Amino acid sequence: MSDNQRLDQLAIDAIRILSAESIQKAKSGHPGLVMGSAAMAYELWANHMAHNPADPQWINRDRFVLSAGHASMLIYSLLHLFGYGLKKEDLMNFRQWDSKTPGHPEYGHTAGIETTTGPLGQGIATAVGMAMAEAHLAARFNRDSDTIIDHYTYALVGDGCMMEGIASEAASLAATLKLGKLIVFYDDNDISIEGDTDVSFTEDVGARHAAYGWHVEHITDGNDRAAIAAAIEKAKAETDRPSMIVVKTQIAFGSPLVGLAKTHGEPLGEENVQKTKDNLGWTADPFEIPSELTDWLQKKQQELAAEQTEWNKKYEQWKQKYPELAVELDTCYSKKLPDLLNDEEFWSFEGSQATRATSGVVLNRLADRLPNLIGGSADLAPSTKTELKGKGWFGAGAYENANIHYGVREFAMAAAANGLALHGGLRTFCATFFVFSDYLKGSLRLSALMKAPVMYVLTHDSIGVGEDGPTHEPIEHLTALRATPNVCVFRPADGKETAAGYLSALTYEGPTCMVLSRQNLPTYENSGREALKGGYVLMDSENPQVIIMASGSEVELAAKAYEELKAQGIAARVVSMPSMELFEAQSAEYKEQVLPSSIRARVAVEAGATMPWYRYTGFDGAVIGIDHFGASAPANILFKEFGFTVENVVETSKKVIDKQA
Repeated sequence: MSDNQRLDQLAIDAIRILSAESIQKAKSGHPGLVMGSAAMAYELWANHMAHNPADPQWINRDRFVLSAGHASMLIYSLLHLFGYGLKKEDLMNFRQWDSKTPGHPEYGHTAGIETTTGPLGQGIATAVGMAMAEAHLAARFNRDSDTIIDHYTYALVGDGCMMEGIASEAASLAATLKLGKLIVFYDDNDISIEGDTDVSFTEDVGARHAAYGWHVEHITDGNDRAAIAAAIEKAKAETDRPSMIVVKTQIAFGSPLVGLAKTHGEPLGEENVQKTKDNLGWTADPFEIPSELTDWLQKKQQELAAEQTEWNKKYEQWKQKYPELAVELDTCYSKKLPDLLNDEEFWSFEGSQATRATSGVVLNRLADRLPNLIGGSADLAPSTKTELKGKGWFGAGAYENANIHYGVREFAMAAAANGLALHGGLRTFCATFFVFSDYLKGSLRLSALMKAPVMYVLTHDSIGVGEDGPTHEPIEHLTALRATPNVCVFRPADGKETAAGYLSALTYEGPTCMVLSRQNLPTYENSGREALKGGYVLMDSENPQVIIMASGSEVELAAKAYEELKAQGIAARVVSMPSMELFEAQSAEYKEQVLPSSIRARVAVEAGATMPWYRYTGFDGAVIGIDHFGASAPANILFKEFGFTVENVVETSKKVIDKQA
C-alpha cells in the first residue's frame, strides 16, 4: 500500500470513528450505513467530485445529496474532514440543541448541505430536479467548447429510499429525460430497521433501473475503492442516461456488530466503539484525527480550490466572449425583479375568468419578464393552464426549453421542483389539481422547512369541480396547508388578486400555494395591489354593522350579499382575504383597520373546512363552509345545496347582527 493509499484509508476510518463517537455521545443516531458507505463517499468527495470548501456556493460545483438522511453523520464527517467549517465541537454536539449537526441534514443550517433529507426517497427525487437544472442552464449558456455550466449531481441512497414510491417516480422521469449527469450510489446492505430486507424487499433494484433506461454498475465489495472509481468514470461516460452504481456493503463495517440490524438506528455502545477503534488500528483521542491526515486533507482542499480557480479563468473568458449571455446569467442568479408593482400590463384584467385562467395569463407575463422561469404540471397543463407559450418543452435534446412534462407523478414533481429551486439560477412552479396536493404534501413540507420558493399551482379548488364528485373536491386542504409553517396559501378572487399572489410568491421566503378556481369569477374594480397585504377592504359602508370575509370564488357571494344588505338598509363591509399568512404578517394597526375589534358581527364564507376562519369571526360570528365531503352534481347545484348562496350569506349576516343587539 502506497503512502497515499494509506492516508486515504485513514480518512475512511476517520469517517467511521468520528461517526461512531458522535452517535455514541448523543446516545442517538444511525451508525450502520455511515460505516458501510464510508469508502464510496470518501472516494467520491476526494477524487471525483468538483467542490470547493472555501466556496460552498460555487455555481459549477457538483451537488451531493444524502438521500438516506438518517446517515447524517456521514456528511457531517465529510464536511468536517474537508474543511467546510464544522469543528470537532459540532460533531460532539450531534443532535443537540442549537447544533450545526442536527439529526438529519438541514438545508440552510449547515454549509455544504444541498437539501434537507430524511423522509426517504425524497433525496433522489430532489437530485433529479438538480440534474434537470444543470441540463437546462448548460443548454442555455454553454457555447461549443465554452462550457461554464458543467457539473454532476450525485445521490447516495439506501434500501429504504429504494422502497419508496417517489424514488420509482423520479427514476422513471430521469431516464425519460436522459439525465446523463445524474449518478446515484445505492448502498445495498440488505438491512432495514425490522431486519433483513428479504422480509419485504427482494427485487433486483439494478434490473429495475436498467428497465427504466438507466446505466447500471455493480460493485461487490463496498471497500474496493478502485472498483468504485472505475464505476464512477464509466458513469460519467454515459452522457444520455442516468447511472446507478449498486454497491454491496456491510452495515456497521469495522465494528463488532457488523451486519446486525440493530446498528441501523442505535449507537454501537461504548465498549463496541472501543473495539471498532481496535479493529481499525485507531489510536487518536476521541474526536481527534492524526496530524498527518489533517495535512493530507488540506492538500486535497487545495487541489479542489484549484479546480474552481481554473473555472474562474474560463468563466471570465466566457463573459468577455458572450457579454449578453453573461448579463442574462447574472440576472438568473440574482434575486432582483423587474418593477412588477408599477407594471400596468401585469395588473390588467377585465371580464369574467376562472383564476386558473388568469394564473395562466400571469405566468406567461412573468415568463416574458423573467429569463429563468421554468415549470410544469403533472400531466395537466391544459387544465391547470400552466403552459408557457413559445417556451418549448424541456427534454432530451431540448433542455433549453422551459415547460416540463412531469407525467402523473405529483410527489416526484414537487421534489424535483425543490431541486430546481435549490440548485440556483431558476424560479420554478409545479401544478396539479388542488385535491391531489395530498400526493405531494411530503415534498411541499420540505419546501417549507427549507424555505424553498417553489410556486405550487393548485387548480380546481373546491366543490366547484362539480360532476367529478367528492374524490376530486378538496375540503380539508386549505386548512392543512394553512397549518403548515412557512407556507403562504393564496386563494385569489380575480385576475388582479392572482397577479398579487404571484408577485408575493416571487419575494416570499418559502413556498406559495396558488389555489385557483375552475369556474369563472368577476373582476372587481377595487381589487389589485392591496391583495399583497393578504386581506383588505374590497367594499365598504359608512359605519358597517357586519363584516363579511371571504377568499377566492366566495368573494363573489360576499359582494352580492353586500349589495342585497345595502338594499335592505344594512351597512356591510366586504373583506377579501386571499392569504391569511400575509394578512397576519401585517402590523396590528393595519389589521385593526381592516377588522375593527369594535365590529363583532362577522361572517366568513369559504368553500372549504370552517376551522381556519374562527380566528377572525370569534364566538359571536359565523362561518359558512363545508365540513363534510362533496358530491357529484353540477357546481351550481352543489353550491346551492351546501348553503353557498347570497340568501344564506344575507340571512347569516342578519343573525350575527341580531346577536349584538
